[in-house]
Amino acid sequence: MVFNMVKPDKILIGEMLINEGLITPEQLERALKEQKKTEEFICSVLIRLGFGTEDDILGALAKQLGCPYVRVKNISIPSDVIAKIPPKYASHYKMMPIKLENNVLTCAVSDPLNIQVLDDIKLLLGYEVAAVLSSEKDIIDGIHRYYGVGADTLEKMVSERTYETGDMLKAEKTEDLESLTEEASVIKFLNQILLKAVEERATDIHIEPFEDELKVRFRIDGILYPTAIPLTIKYFHSVIISRIKIMSGLNIAERRLPQDGRMKVKVGDYELDMRISIIPTVFGESAQIRILSQQALLDLEKLGLVEEDLVIFDRLIRSPHGIIFVTGPTGSGKTTTLYASLKKINSSELKIITIEDPVEYQLSGITQIQTVPKIGFTFAQGLRAVLRHDPDVLMVGEVRDYETAEIAIRCALTGHLVFSTLHTNDAAGAVTRLLDMGMEPFLVSSSVECFVAQRLVRLICPNCKAEAKPDEATIQELGLSRHAGGRITLYEGKGCEACKFTGYKGRTGIYEILKVNEDIRQMIIARRSSQEIKRKAMQQGMKTLLQDGWNKALKGLTTLSEVVRVTQKEAISEDIKS
Repeated sequence: MVFNMVKPDKILIGEMLINEGLITPEQLERALKEQKKTEEFICSVLIRLGFGTEDDILGALAKQLGCPYVRVKNISIPSDVIAKIPPKYASHYKMMPIKLENNVLTCAVSDPLNIQVLDDIKLLLGYEVAAVLSSEKDIIDGIHRYYGVGADTLEKMVSERTYETGDMLKAEKTEDLESLTEEASVIKFLNQILLKAVEERATDIHIEPFEDELKVRFRIDGILYPTAIPLTIKYFHSVIISRIKIMSGLNIAERRLPQDGRMKVKVGDYELDMRISIIPTVFGESAQIRILSQQALLDLEKLGLVEEDLVIFDRLIRSPHGIIFVTGPTGSGKTTTLYASLKKINSSELKIITIEDPVEYQLSGITQIQTVPKIGFTFAQGLRAVLRHDPDVLMVGEVRDYETAEIAIRCALTGHLVFSTLHTNDAAGAVTRLLDMGMEPFLVSSSVECFVAQRLVRLICPNCKAEAKPDEATIQELGLSRHAGGRITLYEGKGCEACKFTGYKGRTGIYEILKVNEDIRQMIIARRSSQEIKRKAMQQGMKTLLQDGWNKALKGLTTLSEVVRVTQKEAISEDIKS
């Protein structure tokens, strides 16, 4: 059935929505002004401006036009139907084929009043075309889901090649790659990937070659998710990698050695710094892109520290001298905590110098130095040099060896405040780590102000948050139940469009702050074990990572399974106190 739709004037659509009580005359007037600038469909403008929900506005319009309203994300479309419209047409016309029946192709469109689009598709494909109404965002998401990100661009690149696709897999000359990577289609495809990553809040993009395919994955909230990409991307592997190298100033001819670089790009309304790492693999070069957005530079108050810990930490970072160590595995948010701390204390009265590998974010008013190990410029050498620049506060990216640890500790003993990181599982383990490096216990005890262990947990999506039944087995295993003080109320995300059906959106920190007081100093000097130091600190009021995470789960911020995922699963009964 081909739907016969009345073509009302745009003003009549607005008046109809006003009569339905969905928008106000003032909102319509503002939307019409915006529409003159963008030439969008009036309903798309109203939804984008937040004057009504998608379901309300498009549902009312569909009723007025006499055509169905569908959500593309809620239906399953057969692959043979998808194949009826090439990706370049689907992207150009912003339409999605959803059903083929009796030689009638039903397509979801965002502007059913644009009859010219339906006539063009009918002429191109030879089918009768029926229109159903859907939102533009829903259709674009459907195109990405079924065709893959950048499918129209890749299709154009394939069609413009005069050689067989098999030839694209062969090693090409550098000059050929340089000319290929300057083509608008390659640039457009990479822009589409970057834009999609930004839209989905990804922190990393992984482009990984395998024997029969090229995978693209995004890391979102600490978890890697595969991204739908057309299979033909594998034919352009070397071209895409070479384009990334050109953008980041790397050697396009070198394919045997790892390379690291940086680039700054503007993606939509965002200007982003990106850190690039290229490594050779069995099936070609693999690229990893770390997206560094200034929006990731949070204030100390927004990191997830509870009020009590925030007061303690704020006092510690204002100490005149000493070392503050932030510990945790890679990706646990240590660098973000250090930057937030420096941002908090930064003033014209302090000389702050950082030594990093690499410098991830530029901080105004702070002198930042990047180490270059291959020429011998290490953390230790950098520390020696910056001491001649009269610093008040130093930040050392990581203490990796005895030499760096010794210099950092001596800096603290000579009147400097030092921030740095260590890779340990908990705060007390940092003591053992320093002693294992060869540091003298008396130097550690007299220089360190505190050890802060941290992890990042995913936050429950607020749009689909619902009460969940506690997992009694896990609670019993961790020794948590008897401290609940009655009925336990936990929550989980059911999964929705806003969180990409993961149940989580965003992250926050869980913390373990071990202050080095007189009791702890004596234990360090006596070389007591990390378990004994941890137990003593807990007796004095320290909350462990597991306890802080459990408290956040009880507040409905995260789930118990998420806390268990990022913390050590071993739990002793005294580890949790109400």
